[in-house]
Amino acid sequence: MTDMKIRFGVIGLNHGHVYPMTRTLLGHGGELVSVYASEADLLRDFCAKFPQSKVARCAEAVLDDDSLQVIVSASIPDERAAVGLAAMRRGKDFFVDKPGATTLEQLAELRRCQSETRRIVSIWYGERLDSPACTKADELIQAGAIGRVVQTIGLGPHAVHTAPRPDWFYRPARTGGILVDIAAHQFSHFLHFTRSQRAEVVSAQVANYRCPQHAEFEDFGDVLLRGDGGTGYARVDWLTPRGLTESWGDGRLTLLGTEGFMELRKNLDLAGRPGGEHLFLVDHKQTRHVDCSAVVPPYGKRLVSDIIQRTESAMPQEECFLALELSLLAQKKAAKIGSTG
Repeated sequence: MTDMKIRFGVIGLNHGHVYPMTRTLLGHGGELVSVYASEADLLRDFCAKFPQSKVARCAEAVLDDDSLQVIVSASIPDERAAVGLAAMRRGKDFFVDKPGATTLEQLAELRRCQSETRRIVSIWYGERLDSPACTKADELIQAGAIGRVVQTIGLGPHAVHTAPRPDWFYRPARTGGILVDIAAHQFSHFLHFTRSQRAEVVSAQVANYRCPQHAEFEDFGDVLLRGDGGTGYARVDWLTPRGLTESWGDGRLTLLGTEGFMELRKNLDLAGRPGGEHLFLVDHKQTRHVDCSAVVPPYGKRLVSDIIQRTESAMPQEECFLALELSLLAQKKAAKIGSTG
């Protein structure tokens, strides 16, 4: 379907995920028309990479453009739901960075509006949707490589020191908290690979271990999940040490199956293999390494097709919302542990 074409605009540039999100649409028939952000420096950097985009005078100018099919947003997390509601009410689909909302009330509004308008809300769970290793794991699982997946273990370490951070980054009221902000990827992994359609948060906890100067900030969180397709554990943190120079974090995903297991190392291999997107598979016959770096994730192509055909091939709408709901419930339930020293 090489003739698929859509036009889209961007509102909000506060997270760097807006760059792969934009490239995903551009690479599959998207035409970037306009962009709006209140921060001049973010606009300058974005337009330097995407000079075809016209800078809009305000967000309303992008929203009111009837030639656009999609609004993309990577604004400050607590502002994203409002952008999505405005987009859907104008007949546009909404492609948003994770998390798509920071409160259960915002999520309820998104669900209600999506149900009424029948627009698409697609949240960028990039560590799954944009991961060649996850794409390859899908293929292998569908071929029966490890049997039925019964548990996921997702580790999402991050580094605070990789870039200057704005004030809102340290405020859970703006980000939703660590389990909403960065564990969103792990919730998506859990639902997708266990094929769970219903799930609950068994336990959750958060802590601030290393940032006493930001008392509200959470730099550690973990959660235990139970679904109708399997169980899951996730741990996320902002504790990556400076000595790990190859990446912002040694992200890992373990998929336990009834006939074997896989471990995905998306960013690097500490054993020394170059690059990222490594998959290790162990079954009843052997242990092997699979280089997934050349695998092309299908998400972008499917999303553009969904926008045109009004289908749900890229990500089922309820799965998209349920991953967000679980993150919000986990954050709300989380016990606060530890203390800064």
